[in-house]
Amino acid sequence: MSIKVKRSRAQPISRLLNEPGGLGHLMRQSRLIDLAQRHLRAHLPEEMREYVFVGGYSQGRLTVITNRAVWLTWLRFEQSRLISLLHQLPGFESITGLTLKVRPVRPPKAPVRNTRTLSDTAGDTLVRCADDVADPGLKDALQRLASHATSSRTP
Repeated sequence: MSIKVKRSRAQPISRLLNEPGGLGHLMRQSRLIDLAQRHLRAHLPEEMREYVFVGGYSQGRLTVITNRAVWLTWLRFEQSRLISLLHQLPGFESITGLTLKVRPVRPPKAPVRNTRTLSDTAGDTLVRCADDVADPGLKDALQRLASHATSSRTP
């Protein structure tokens, strides 16, 4: 059995950006969603701003996602006002309605970085241990580890 390599030529970036359903469409769509997100948040009550997200825009309907039913109820009552606010934005003149959904929304958070410190005593101990080791790989590893001490001595 042979595996044939698919030979394809590099495509010009203009073709990738301008073809229907291509990358350009996706970029324009993401800019519109971001614009709607910022505009809606500016006009929402302070206590609900961090819980309301724009999920998408398709066929004249904007999907708005929240994590609480109480916010969804408020959005439902304010739907006509929000639509008229969105009509002010370029690209949203033809919006016909909102699709409201309750979903668990977890805003992206950067993971907490655990920084560990190595005391001077531990660094000195590792350096002395490395001095007594004959294996060059282990010796090098111990010295690298000892270098993380706050002020380790050099071997």
